[in-house]
Amino acid sequence: MIEITERAQDHFCKLVDQQDTDDLGIRLRVDQGGTPAANCALEFCEPGDLDGGEWLIECNGFVLYVDGAAVKWLEGASIDFEPNATGGLLNIRAPGIKGEVPGTEAGLVERVRYVLEAVINPQVASHGGRVSLLEVTADGVVVLQFGGGCHGCGMVDVTLRDGIEKTLRQHVPEISQVRDATDHSSGDNPYYSEAQGPSAMA
Repeated sequence: MIEITERAQDHFCKLVDQQDTDDLGIRLRVDQGGTPAANCALEFCEPGDLDGGEWLIECNGFVLYVDGAAVKWLEGASIDFEPNATGGLLNIRAPGIKGEVPGTEAGLVERVRYVLEAVINPQVASHGGRVSLLEVTADGVVVLQFGGGCHGCGMVDVTLRDGIEKTLRQHVPEISQVRDATDHSSGDNPYYSEAQGPSAMA
């Protein structure tokens, strides 16, 4: 499933030895697998940190625990360590981690969610915001919730109408409408407190 080069194993073994903790291993997990924001994360772990669903890979001097939920994203993955003058660079290559762009045969929800993660959220993140999909109704209405800097922002209506809705319609023309279900009166850290400045998707 995962190829770990000998120099990567040696690197991990040295790191584990430096911690001076019995039965210490390394856990590999995938955050947001199947989306454009997917990435791998490595961390030290002790037996008490494990839930039993991990895959075990016996390495030279340590055990690599792969989260069970991460396995499907790590087919054909490789881990290597390239030494250099400043220490070295750890490279994790996981060609399937981001999944595939859903085609026209995919469901409406899957396609809307992909556009949110791939196109819209990277843009609203510049204002500290995030947009989540609550539902897609039977008649094609996309219902969204805003968080972070977009929650209570004075420019959220402009962002929704001129940015998010246009972008979603461009990629998923079947949708009929985009609605915001957020209670913006409860936002405690909006990017703009009033209608001022450019939208997060300007």
